Amino acid sequence: MERTIKASEFKATCLKLMDEVAETGDEVVITKNGEPVSRLVPYREKPMSLFGCLRGQMEITGDIMSPIGDESGGWDEERKLALILGEDPD
Repeated sequence: MERTIKASEFKATCLKLMDEVAETGDEVVITKNGEPVSRLVPYREKPMSLFGCLRGQMEITGDIMSPIGDESGGWDEERKLALILGEDPD
């Protein structure tokens, strides 16, 4: 839950607010003349990158390199060219 306080109140209670934010996870918006100027948020570890985040968590079984499906009706160069030229591929 977000809470709003004046800059003067923040200045007087800064350390206490930091402890509260760390404990509760709630954010505090600091205002000057009624306008938001800053936000005090709890520290969070940098999220793990999507690249490599599942390393060691999955196991590949079987052939993952060979094509799947029926190769007799597959995509060939003539069909691809016909589609590029806007012609009927069949």
